[in-house]
Amino acid sequence: MKKFIPRDKLSKKARKRLDAEKRESWTFSPVTRRIESKKLYDRKRRPSDRYDTYGGGFCYA
Repeated sequence: MKKFIPRDKLSKKARKRLDAEKRESWTFSPVTRRIESKKLYDRKRRPSDRYDTYGGGFCYA
């Protein structure tokens, strides 16, 4: 059985190795789960998607 050593006391190489072992077991990639900001300009997005216009229109009777 390995002797427990706190992460703070491990060498830089040992910490990198430990982090790499933990990353291998992730079930998803956190990079792909980043939410894009709606304020940023994006050519691919349709103009109607840029603004939420719920209840902003006029009704003439």
